[in-house]
Amino acid sequence: MSVEKNNDWPQLIASAQQGYHNAYAPYSKFQVGAAAMTEQGTIVSGCNVENASYGLTVCAERNCIAQAVIQGQQTFSSMVVYTEQEKLTPPCGACRQVIAEFFAPEAQVMAVNHLDNRKVWTVAELLPDAFTPKNLLEQ
Repeated sequence: MSVEKNNDWPQLIASAQQGYHNAYAPYSKFQVGAAAMTEQGTIVSGCNVENASYGLTVCAERNCIAQAVIQGQQTFSSMVVYTEQEKLTPPCGACRQVIAEFFAPEAQVMAVNHLDNRKVWTVAELLPDAFTPKNLLEQ
């Protein structure tokens, strides 16, 4: 599916931008915002939250998903990751694994920046042959 065919992108981008402005990134100065559309049509946003003990930092994508789970929603149709970097920022490996847990393989993830550069991947493109709950259920 191309970017133009998803009517939710403008709302998701705006929510991801809002998340970006709430990011807590005093160490890296690398702010990230994310927003996801649940299957129920709710938009949930998140931001990265750093910690002086660097390993405890939580990415925007995982914060976004966690916010939705807290609200009782566990399935998603699309996600936007927003930064103000000239080079688009895709989800990190840990986030790709968490995305694969809650999004269908054909769900879309977009990276967008302040210059309105965009790239869209399916979850399967971001993490081919992902280990998912189906692997645990199949005997």
